[in-house]
Amino acid sequence: MKKNIRVFASPQEVASHFADDFGTWIRSLSHGSGPVSVALSGGSTPKRLFEIFGGEFGGTMDWSRIHFFWGDERCVPPDHPESNYGVAHDLWLRKARIAAENVHRVEGESDPQLEQIRYASEIMQNVKSNEYGIPVFDLVILGMGADGHTASIFPDSMELLATEKICAVARHPESGQLRITITGRVIKAAKRVVFLITGGDKSNVLRQVIHQTENFDSYPASHILGDHVEFILDTSAASQLDQVYSNDCDCGS
Repeated sequence: MKKNIRVFASPQEVASHFADDFGTWIRSLSHGSGPVSVALSGGSTPKRLFEIFGGEFGGTMDWSRIHFFWGDERCVPPDHPESNYGVAHDLWLRKARIAAENVHRVEGESDPQLEQIRYASEIMQNVKSNEYGIPVFDLVILGMGADGHTASIFPDSMELLATEKICAVARHPESGQLRITITGRVIKAAKRVVFLITGGDKSNVLRQVIHQTENFDSYPASHILGDHVEFILDTSAASQLDQVYSNDCDCGS
């Protein structure tokens, strides 16, 4: 686990490091292996990432070989300020002129019960599945809330970690807002999972998740671990991790 944790000085450095890492990773993949499937996240750190992608960095990338999906989405129209797709579109996708057929958005304006089925079908049609019929993303980008939720799998909906569904309807425990989310078994089947986590309000829960201590089992993020899982953190989020982890991280200046 230690080798999969990197800590940087600020949220902006987290985003900048991951952008560079993402570019290197994409260029390392064989063109003969087919399209690359990436599930995106929402939130403040991905917003910084999209700003980088939409700038000069974007001109260095061959976006045509990547198909973009969303790990979760709020059930709102695409032009709503809370739409994860809308944020990515405005900051990056539109500027990079990424082909429409490479962008697989959740239709948040549609009936959620029907959309979970439609989006699962779209994923299955565009992402290769393993021998168990689970789609295998090349990369899933995740965040983590202060309550330990990831994607839109919340502590009061732990059943979404094990359900056989590809997508499900989730309800935010405080606002009651409905969301569409990929499920735990889809996240865990990905070839690579990267958590981008910033902010001191998450440090206590993150410590429990990383060290598997105290109430860790009640946090959905604790159930997304393994050698294919990476954590890229800022110093505030990592502030309660044991020193042994911090010393093994690539720390920003």
